[in-house]
Amino acid sequence: MSNRVGAAAVEPVSRNARLRAGLRAGVPFAIAASLLAVSFGIVAQDAGLSQVAAIVMSVIVFAGSAQFTAIAIVSQGGTVAAAIGAAALINSRFLPMGVALAPSLPGGPVSRAVQGQAIVDASWAVANRGDGTFDRWLLIGSTSVQYVGWVGGTIVGALAGNSLGDPNSYGLDAAYPAFFVALLLHELRDRRSRIVAALGGAIALALVPIAPPGVPVLAASLAALLGLTSSARAAAREQL
Repeated sequence: MSNRVGAAAVEPVSRNARLRAGLRAGVPFAIAASLLAVSFGIVAQDAGLSQVAAIVMSVIVFAGSAQFTAIAIVSQGGTVAAAIGAAALINSRFLPMGVALAPSLPGGPVSRAVQGQAIVDASWAVANRGDGTFDRWLLIGSTSVQYVGWVGGTIVGALAGNSLGDPNSYGLDAAYPAFFVALLLHELRDRRSRIVAALGGAIALALVPIAPPGVPVLAASLAALLGLTSSARAAAREQL
């Protein structure tokens, strides 16, 4: 009885500690996301979205690459359907990420799906234990602070966009590629990740000149899926 009580008393502390660790780990990414979101808030208005529409889009979608792609297509005269389709293709990278995360989440399919909404690129990398499993509290903590930064930055950009001027004049156009370079450098410490990154990059570069927007990312995500499958099999062999 005492052991069960002790375990019940320790678990919330451990969970809260991991959640706080996730919040701290997400702060640098939240700062970068907020700067990028300011740029999005301005660009969205230039593309014809209202202030409210830009903010609501960030609240619901919460995906910088997909949102910028949708805005770019609309601003170039594309249809809303084309914008949604391209955004969906770009976000397809979350499919293999979700497959990898699922075994680390408790509960049934609905519960795991709800928890899976916390998947964003930086948080997924932060929560990765390196053995094929993930810490869900690190994931949730890291994503929470990034969500606040993204929505808050969008609000600033949408409401103060006219007074801020061209976002490129502040260097905000470099924030997005720098963000993903930082993630890549973190992952390249592992040999398997370097192979997957090289394969995915080669696929994307080969398809960019000939494929519609979003398709190169979708094809490159297959390399990530292969890498994740290989990692899971290696982890399973180590446990045997």
